[in-house]
Amino acid sequence: MSHNVRVRFAPSPTGPLHIGGVRTALFNYLFAKKHNGTFILRIEDTDQNRFVKGAEQYIINALQWCGIKIDEGPNINEQFGPYKQSERKDLYKRYAEQLIASGHAYYAFDTNEAIEKHRKEHEANGKTFIYNWHNRLKLQNALTLSPKEVEEKLNRNEAYVVRFKTPQNETLHLTDLVRGHITIDTNTLDDKVLFKSDGMPTYHLANIVDDHLMQISHVIRGEEWLPSLALHQQLYNAFGWQTPKFAHLPLLLKPTGKGKLSKRDGDKLGFPVFPLEWTDPSTQSISCGYKEEGYFPEALINFLAFLGWNPGTEQEFFSLEDLIQHFSLDNINKSGARFDPNKIKWFNQHYMQKQDNNYLAEIFKPTVLKHTNKDIDNTYIAKVISLVKERASFPSDLWELSHYFFIAPENYDPKASKKAWKTDSPEIIRKISAIIHSINPFTAEALQTELKNWINDNQISFGKVMMPLRLALVGTLQGAEVFDIMFMIGKTETIKRIEYAINNL
Repeated sequence: MSHNVRVRFAPSPTGPLHIGGVRTALFNYLFAKKHNGTFILRIEDTDQNRFVKGAEQYIINALQWCGIKIDEGPNINEQFGPYKQSERKDLYKRYAEQLIASGHAYYAFDTNEAIEKHRKEHEANGKTFIYNWHNRLKLQNALTLSPKEVEEKLNRNEAYVVRFKTPQNETLHLTDLVRGHITIDTNTLDDKVLFKSDGMPTYHLANIVDDHLMQISHVIRGEEWLPSLALHQQLYNAFGWQTPKFAHLPLLLKPTGKGKLSKRDGDKLGFPVFPLEWTDPSTQSISCGYKEEGYFPEALINFLAFLGWNPGTEQEFFSLEDLIQHFSLDNINKSGARFDPNKIKWFNQHYMQKQDNNYLAEIFKPTVLKHTNKDIDNTYIAKVISLVKERASFPSDLWELSHYFFIAPENYDPKASKKAWKTDSPEIIRKISAIIHSINPFTAEALQTELKNWINDNQISFGKVMMPLRLALVGTLQGAEVFDIMFMIGKTETIKRIEYAINNL
């Protein structure tokens, strides 16, 4: 491994960052950190027609929330800047001209209509039209026009593109760190457009020039870029530059395992495909995000790491630090990774248990306030959370699991009442109420000792006492340990709830 690992994540600001993009960023980040390298964010905004307002900031916010720290990027440590392709515009023309001068590229003046005509003629003869060696000499370009004609067209500002001149009858040998050795017959490749007359490069040229100038050592990107590898390798060769190492990550597949994961799958099955909530600036429609749905960044990162990578062990829970330590491109799978929305819930439940209760209390407090209209102390809320948290997967589960710590039941679950409340229940519960009244200091331990002693002395079954008591306190037969509930809500409230149950059941 070269001592100077430099990788980049290069999204286009054409909308919110898809979860597949987050995974690409994560794998780049893990690889960089594993080798004490640099993780770079570059904004590829050469396609100005598809630029969406707010998308760039969204990408930065999303990476930040996930804990993926940018070492270099727009306004961050800009030693190879600018990091936005639209601000590097003037640079690319020079390199396009360099390729023309060395005979690796040429001006083409064909109109769309002319190309369309050729395409139709080919189709009529059952052939596929490819703009390359086998027909470029029949088209309007610098290979068929004299240098003087080319110059005149350029001086008249005629529309042109610069095309790469793909060599004929050569075999390309490509290496991919995930897929191994790939051979490609250059006769099957087209003369891709590198530069347009509007002064903007295509993705291919800008990408290679930027990667070279930013000294990128490894290009780790999605499988959808694999077909471009042949052209990119040839561009490096044409410039005489050292090629970075390439690794193409497997696709993220739909939950069914068939086809590429899309936003529609999330909408249909009710799971987010974006890290943060996104409001579309043109339609104002809102797409939910993992953050707003109550997922923790640690859960999302742990889940995404396993989409296409595995540590080769049984271990499933990895912090970002653990992932950095264990990550290796050797353990990336070639086949697509199925996106399982239940698996990320499972991860979230694990990380929910690990959250600090005071932190969860901050998140939960607005919900408590909404239901009770009381400003309840955070310490109390955190203590409640510690008693119910193990059954929660999300902060949004907490109210359902803990409401009885904040408000008394006003009615009782009919099935539970039938099961727990017998004819002798009021009498037993009255006696229990008197014992509770006499307990000092009022702690969960004291309650447990006194009530258990009374139950044993009177030879009553435990359920005969505890079930109606729980029903009185909670309204159902669910919930935390009864002694904890009584201690938390206090003596007065406990007795009040018992009285209410006796009168209303």
